Amino acid sequence: QVELVESEGGSVQAGGSLKLSCRASGATYTLAWFRQAPGKEREAVAALDSDGSTKYDDSLLGRFIISEDSAKNTLYLQMNNLKPEDTAMYYCAANSFGYCDGNWWDVGEYDDWGQGTQVTVSS
Repeated sequence: QVELVESEGGSVQAGGSLKLSCRASGATYTLAWFRQAPGKEREAVAALDSDGSTKYDDSLLGRFIISEDSAKNTLYLQMNNLKPEDTAMYYCAANSFGYCDGNWWDVGEYDDWGQGTQVTVSS
């Protein structure tokens, strides 16, 4: 198992930016960000494999950027041009057993989860 510790989220106005981080305690194959708004299902935002390949939800491509600092075992999510509909609890997730490949968006592919961090975007 891998422990995932996320940074604090924050509150911004629409059009602003935030950068989330998630430190992993060990090696993983795939790290990902998910989010969950009140009353909605948890949805995938982006994923990054240990080979450097990235995957994004199509609707967020261009505004959100996933990256990592492998030396620090830390995953990042840069969120730009934030919109009120981006308001959600954001979770870091890890698969330590294998690449998620085509199912990277499926919560069932991930074994370990962070505690979640709140992002609030006001209009």
